[in-house]
Amino acid sequence: MYRILFLLLLYSLPSIAKANCPELAPYYLDDDADWSALEQELGALMPECLQSAEFFALYGAALLHSGQVPDAIESLERALLLDPEQGAAQIDYAQALFLQGELFSALELNKRLLEREDLPANLQPLIEQRQRNWQAMTSQSSIQIDVLAGYDDNLNSAPDPSQITLTLSGEPVILSLNDESRPVSGPYLNLRLAAGIKQLAADQQHNWTGELRGRLSEHTDSDLVQLNGRYSYIRPSRDRNWQFDAGMSNLFFGGSPLFTGTETSARYQPKVSAACKPYSNLAVQHQHYYERGSLNALETKASLGANCPMGSNSGNQLFSAEVAVLANQALKSARPGGDRRGWQATLNWQYISASGVFRAQMNHTQLNDRRGYSELLDNNAKRGLGSSYVLLQYRRPLRADMALLVNLYHQRQRSNIELFQTVDTTFELGLSVAL
Repeated sequence: MYRILFLLLLYSLPSIAKANCPELAPYYLDDDADWSALEQELGALMPECLQSAEFFALYGAALLHSGQVPDAIESLERALLLDPEQGAAQIDYAQALFLQGELFSALELNKRLLEREDLPANLQPLIEQRQRNWQAMTSQSSIQIDVLAGYDDNLNSAPDPSQITLTLSGEPVILSLNDESRPVSGPYLNLRLAAGIKQLAADQQHNWTGELRGRLSEHTDSDLVQLNGRYSYIRPSRDRNWQFDAGMSNLFFGGSPLFTGTETSARYQPKVSAACKPYSNLAVQHQHYYERGSLNALETKASLGANCPMGSNSGNQLFSAEVAVLANQALKSARPGGDRRGWQATLNWQYISASGVFRAQMNHTQLNDRRGYSELLDNNAKRGLGSSYVLLQYRRPLRADMALLVNLYHQRQRSNIELFQTVDTTFELGLSVAL
C-alpha cells in the first residue's frame, strides 16, 4: 500500500526535479573510500533527485557500505521502482537482502543478474562467486565433540531413603537397604559426539541430527550409553510456522539395552506482533523396555508455550515457558500402577553476551497411577511421582571452534512410596570442539 502511494506521489512531481539533479559521476567512489561522508553529501541532494534511479542506487550503495542496511534497502527499492533494470541497484540490493537475512530472495536476484547480457565482464566472476557462496549456505553440516569430567552423588539412581516399608500379610515391615541398593557417588567421564545436516529452501527446511553419548565411571554397572537420531521438517509461511519431528532414542545401562523410545511430534507457531511468540505442540512416544516388557507404554503430550526474546545493552535474553498435559497408556494390563496421568511445567532463561551463553532451566513433572502399584508396597497404594530438576549451563567461547562448558544439575523425585524417592546432583566441566 505504501509503495503504491509512493509511486503516485513520485510521478505526480514536476519533471524539473529530475532535470535539476546534478551530474553524479563525481560522487562515485572506490570500496575503500569514505562512504559515510558520501552518504551525507548525497542526502543533501535528495530533494533535487526524487525521480533519478541513478541517485537512489548510488545513495543506497553509500548506506549499504556504511552499515545502514534497512535504509539501504529502502533507497535501492526506490531506485528499482523508478528503473527495474538498474543494474547497480540490483547488485547492491541482492547484497542488502542477504545481510538482512533474506537468503533466497538474494539468491534469486543474483541469478537474474547472471542472466543479464549487459553484465560487465569484470563483475561476472564476483557475482558468480557470490552465488556459489550463498548457495553453499543452503546446505550446512556440523560435527561436534564434547568431553566433560564430572561428579555424581547418585550414579546408580538408587532410592534416597535408607529403608523402605513393605506390606507382608497386611502388616508393615521395615526393610533396610543393603549397600548395593544405596546411592553410589563418584567421578565420571561424559563423552558426546553429535552430527547434523541442515538443508534450506525458500519455503521449507530439513534437519537431520545424530548423537552418541556415553557416561563412564568406575561403577561400571551404572554406565550409560545413549544413541539418538532425529529428523525435523520446518514449513514457515507469512502468518505461521509448522514443524514436524520424528526421532528414536536408545538407552543402554550397565552394558545392556534398557529402553527405546520412538517419538513423533507436530509444533504450530502463529506469527504475531506481540513480544512473546505463542506455540502449541503435540507429541506421541512409544516406550519399549527390553527386560521388563510389562512397562511398555504409549505416552501422549499436549503442550502450550511462549518464547519471549528480550534485548538489552549488555546482551540478548530469551525467556520461555511451557505447560503440558501427559497421558501414559500401559500397553499391557500387567503393568504395575496401570495407566498414568499428569502434567509438566518448564521454564527456560537464556542470556547471550560477549563473554558467553548462560542458560537456566527448571522443570516439574507430576504423574499419578490410575490403580494400586503393588500389594507389597504401602497396601497397594496408587503411586504418585513428582520429579523436579534445575539445570544451569555456561558456555564460554575460547576460540572459533572451541568452547568451555560448565554444567550443574540437581534433581529430586518425590513419591508416596519410599522406593521411588531419589535425589541426584551432578557437576561437569569440559570442552566442546566443532570440527
